[in-house]
Amino acid sequence: MSYLLKDTTKEQRKEFVKKAYAIALASGEEPTNETLELLKEYVDGKTELKDIQEKIINKYRK
Repeated sequence: MSYLLKDTTKEQRKEFVKKAYAIALASGEEPTNETLELLKEYVDGKTELKDIQEKIINKYRK
């Protein structure tokens, strides 16, 4: 399954994010507000997941 913006609808992206959020909560890690904002960009079709991943990784490398 492709998670690229061009291959998904907004509804599909919402479901992907909901599932990821549930997994994060189950593991005891609540995403930061910054991460949630980035995921909203993905749902809205503004940013690819790979770009969000890079931003988050770079944030913690600093």
